[in-house]
Amino acid sequence: MNNAGAKQAELARIPNRQEADETDARKRVILSMGGKGGVGKTNMMAGLAEWYQENRIPVTLLDLDTENKSRGSLSHFFRGEAPKINIHAPEGLDAFLDVLDGGPPIVLADMGGGSGRVTHAWFDQMHQPVMRRGIVFTAVGMITSDPASVESVLTWADRLQRRVTYLIVENHADGSDNFTYWRESEQARAFQKVFQPAVIQMEYRLPHLETAMRNHGVTLSEVIARRTDVPELQVTKAVIRAEGYRERLFAEFERVKELLLP
Repeated sequence: MNNAGAKQAELARIPNRQEADETDARKRVILSMGGKGGVGKTNMMAGLAEWYQENRIPVTLLDLDTENKSRGSLSHFFRGEAPKINIHAPEGLDAFLDVLDGGPPIVLADMGGGSGRVTHAWFDQMHQPVMRRGIVFTAVGMITSDPASVESVLTWADRLQRRVTYLIVENHADGSDNFTYWRESEQARAFQKVFQPAVIQMEYRLPHLETAMRNHGVTLSEVIARRTDVPELQVTKAVIRAEGYRERLFAEFERVKELLLP
């Protein structure tokens, strides 16, 4: 997004329409900003789903990643608990409203790559009447060392503007701490100044553990409880690693829980 800096500066003058009603909000939709693939969106959303479960917080899981049809999707990790919904069907994103009507006050929606156009159009059409019904949104953006991940978040923010609250996850996916583009580029700094997103960390996971979990659809909690018949995930070192990953990730969620609860 080449003109991101100028556009973000313009947004500074736009009233925060979400904040206007947030004190009376009773329901929240948390959605990942689908864009660049392979940045850890589903890992993040699966970890957040586990945090809700651990704290006995009622939540509805939705798998809206139409690009990822099998392994690695939210429905792959939470079989039967995260229905897959085609957001490209007419009124597809109205699923938010259907599940919030009489269901848990929180929806966790994992969006896929290529979901931007549909999502942005839905917000243009639906945000005002939805907001009047006490529904607010948290948009989760995944940042890696790849500048393209930052550009994807900036593109979504340019369209969503202040209709959501932003939660940025610095994902140490390759074991490095190189977030130079996110922390120093003019466009990213303009976004941070205008929207003041909350920022949390997701640490690097050992590849052999991460690959086995993804291939078999096993969560950190299942590894810890040894609720899996995958041999490499049953060994003590895998259990202890999973305990550490989950503990530190949950601590990050606790820091920003005001963005995760109704």
